[in-house]
Amino acid sequence: MNPGERVFVSLGSNLGDREAHFRLALQRLAALPETRIEALSPVFETDPIGPPPQGPFLNAVVELRTGLTPHTLLASLLDIERAAGRTRAGRRWLARPLDLDLVLYGERVIDEPGLCVPHPRLAERPFVLEPLCALAPALSHPGLGVRVDALAAGVRDPRAVRPWRPGGRLLGNPPERA
Repeated sequence: MNPGERVFVSLGSNLGDREAHFRLALQRLAALPETRIEALSPVFETDPIGPPPQGPFLNAVVELRTGLTPHTLLASLLDIERAAGRTRAGRRWLARPLDLDLVLYGERVIDEPGLCVPHPRLAERPFVLEPLCALAPALSHPGLGVRVDALAAGVRDPRAVRPWRPGGRLLGNPPERA
């Protein structure tokens, strides 16, 4: 396999069996052509953003190497969400079984209808920045030129983004990077 681009995808779930949804996402990501999972961040539990009633989210970030184009990868992420029972019709920020966002795709900056990379709200989302920082603290945000650890420090809220089952792993996930 061509080593491909270094890509980061955020995972979130706050509806149903959150762990099972993460396992499904990881299995499906690992099965994508020209794609391999490099690392999975620690998992965090986070307060929901959006209308109540909603339970807390599990959030993590997975690092991939992929030869898929950004558009093909995004379409695959949407397919995986649908397989977990997610529908995107209706209001934003509702409870959902699985949310997969293409956060970073190499050093590319893409602003096209239906695809914005880096994710347009990455710099303001502690629930994505904390797990991303655990994987790649020195990585620079391609659009802002600021390191991920600095972005995370700017929005850090330990009460809202809490380590989940410290030391635990999701059954069947790849080893966390040391």
